[in-house]
Amino acid sequence: MVLGLQGYYTLVQFGSEGLLGAAVALSLIREMGPVLTAIMVAGRAGSAMAAEIGIMRISEQIDALETMDIDPVRFLFSPRMAAAFISFPLLTAIFDVVGIFGGYLTGSILLGINPGIYFAKVQSSVLMKDVSGGFIKALVFSAVVTTICCFQGYFTHTRAEGFGAKGVSHATTSAVVASCVLTLIVDYILTSFLL
Repeated sequence: MVLGLQGYYTLVQFGSEGLLGAAVALSLIREMGPVLTAIMVAGRAGSAMAAEIGIMRISEQIDALETMDIDPVRFLFSPRMAAAFISFPLLTAIFDVVGIFGGYLTGSILLGINPGIYFAKVQSSVLMKDVSGGFIKALVFSAVVTTICCFQGYFTHTRAEGFGAKGVSHATTSAVVASCVLTLIVDYILTSFLL
């Protein structure tokens, strides 16, 4: 809705307020949907992954897996990676649809843009390459976030800040911050290749 509001007041200066649907849809599908989804999932699920694996490390559960000759990386990381590959594109799609509808609410209901024009511009401006590019970003971000969060939790015991609960809390914080920063860096790199 904020994107619709800001876009409207920018486009009205050029007499192009009818293009609000295209501006909102393309901004969400290409950039904001995948990036904000990755940041929100990093904050919610990524921190939980790092904390859970960190607690398993300090309570010697990972050592027990190694003793039983079970590869802990494969045992702990693979299901989380598979879940991320499924959930990130789905959450991105939901984010995009809700965001486009929010732009419609702002543009049509609050600011008086014709709903038919809004959705016609959405339909005519969004191409399949835009949608596939957003889903490619979502898949790459899922790998980035999951890998960083699992890595931080797995190596909790090697942190200089401390061992035990303090180490887990630092690992969790580092996982979220590193995931968010690396998501933005990878987004820049992917955008330069996908455009």
